[in-house]
Amino acid sequence: MSAPTVARRGPNLPPLDAAAREAVRAALDGEVPRPDRLIEYLHRLQDAHRALYPDHLAALAEALGLARAEVYEVATFYHHFDVLAEGEAAPPALTVRVCDSLTCAMQGGLTLAAALVERLGASVRVQRVPCVGRCDSAPVAVVGQRPVTQASVETVAAAVAAGDHDEPAPDIIDFAAYRAAGGYALYEALRDGRQDGEAVLVALDSAILRGLGGAGFPSARKWRTVMAQPAPRNMAVNIDEGEPGTFKDRHYLGRDPHRFLEGMLIAAHIVGISAIWIYIRDEYPALRRMLLAELDVLRTTWPDLPPIELRRGAGAYICGEESAMIESIEGKRGMPRLRPPYVAEVGLFGRPTLVHNPETLWWVRDIASWTLNQGTAWLAGRGRNGRQGLRSFSVSGRVARPGVVVTDAGITLRQLIDEHCGGMQPGHELYGYFPGGASGGMLPARLADVPLDFDTLAPYGCFIGSAAIVVFSQHDRARALAENAMNFFAHESCGQCTPCRVGTVKAAGLMTAAQWDAPLLEALGDAMVDASICGLGQAAPNPVRSVLRYFPHEVGVTSATAQEGEA
Repeated sequence: MSAPTVARRGPNLPPLDAAAREAVRAALDGEVPRPDRLIEYLHRLQDAHRALYPDHLAALAEALGLARAEVYEVATFYHHFDVLAEGEAAPPALTVRVCDSLTCAMQGGLTLAAALVERLGASVRVQRVPCVGRCDSAPVAVVGQRPVTQASVETVAAAVAAGDHDEPAPDIIDFAAYRAAGGYALYEALRDGRQDGEAVLVALDSAILRGLGGAGFPSARKWRTVMAQPAPRNMAVNIDEGEPGTFKDRHYLGRDPHRFLEGMLIAAHIVGISAIWIYIRDEYPALRRMLLAELDVLRTTWPDLPPIELRRGAGAYICGEESAMIESIEGKRGMPRLRPPYVAEVGLFGRPTLVHNPETLWWVRDIASWTLNQGTAWLAGRGRNGRQGLRSFSVSGRVARPGVVVTDAGITLRQLIDEHCGGMQPGHELYGYFPGGASGGMLPARLADVPLDFDTLAPYGCFIGSAAIVVFSQHDRARALAENAMNFFAHESCGQCTPCRVGTVKAAGLMTAAQWDAPLLEALGDAMVDASICGLGQAAPNPVRSVLRYFPHEVGVTSATAQEGEA
């Protein structure tokens, strides 16, 4: 009788091929290996070899001094990594990604993806993917790294055939032009002591600059909180906008990036930041290359800047949550941390960390300068319906002119559409809208006169979040859009906590029924809101509850709460 086969493990693992070690050496590119840069090295390996091979992962683990399981679990967490099994072939050389999130789905993205599979054949991989941050040009397909906007089968096929699959560089106001127009004046005044940092904090407080990534926390208060912590302090900028309907970060960075970079340096100088990390989503390759080049210019101009690293995301919406982003920067799976402690106290690499959205920093220079020079007089007349200041809105969907709109805080959806978006598209009438992207809930047309700002939407079961306005018409169905949003949340759940991991999948299944089980969906929503670790699970029930409250006729139920909050 032969001895049983024993699985190889530990020191009995087969030796690594020399070619695998050489591939990893090339990926390290002369760097001293750092475990926190694991995701960067995975990107380099995939960029060079089209996929992540088992031997490459093993060699990378060896180079970083990590267990193979640690490298494997990180690589398989992120959607943009193609991790191959032993003997599995790499995917085709070219991938076409077709967005299937809210606005693109409304504009035919799902049909487009199916048609492209037939048209392009097996030599091109066609994937349906979540929002790619170009909702103003829906439907969108990305051929390699080149976005094809308002895409059709013909335009995508032409892009595939053309062979140029890189995203063109954005047409930006570069460093020289920005500085010639007075840029970096405030930063330089802070550097040489002509401007007091405390005065800038008071100015931002007076103008009520709030975090514009979704949470709306007062910015100056956040700076003071981090300043009160012991040095060294870190800073992380979150450019991982993945909320379906949101594209304003791409808009600002693709036009005037130094306004953001100056705001970042102002914050770093005042707060006393020792090192900065900028985390940008993988779907913005041209912006990433541009920022790398412009950061080199900044380092040449001011050699004493704190170290600034640009990190590339890998397709995980959850990394828009600040602590999940910090985990990702540290080279781990992007799973939110339990709090307390908060990241302002124990954040990136265990240090107090200032986390900001790029749009917040984009406004710092102007708001601080206006307020320092004029007091709050510049705010006069800027705001409606009892609100104050300016807001940026990413507007997409069934409007004639989608795009980023900068206008008064407190404007209503009806005013926004009529005054800035050219009305509805021909043949479409307003039926409803998402005021804050997929997670912000949905409102019917009869509530189009509610002011759009922080805290104004809570009585209606919604929130403004990152101000991603998705408008839909009588040709759309709220239930289909809610199902789309829930499938997105199920796909993007990190899986750490049961209420979100199981709840999103269970809700998506229940929502396919012709008649929704309202009590069960409400109970499921309660569990997700009460027990999920982070905002993904807590906000996922919002579209479901909005349909039950405002569009019950679509799902075969009556709603006792349909009139609540509408007075």
